[in-house]
Amino acid sequence: MGEDNYIKIFSGNFIMVQLMITRLEEIGIEPIIKDESESGRLAGFGSSIQGFQELYVHKDELDKAVPVVESVRSEMQA
Repeated sequence: MGEDNYIKIFSGNFIMVQLMITRLEEIGIEPIIKDESESGRLAGFGSSIQGFQELYVHKDELDKAVPVVESVRSEMQA
């Protein structure tokens, strides 16, 4: 993942990230998920924050992705 081509648009729990992924894919955006706890588990290390993930999108898709993320955040807080 080229650091300068992708932008982090959300950090949070697994459930919210999965819902965002579904909504983003519905509009043709393929996000990248970074999960430190899963990476650590696979490497044999533990993690203090289970289920915490980061969601990235290509910088060219940022304008379309941000409203989706905001919509999901609003839904989950209601």
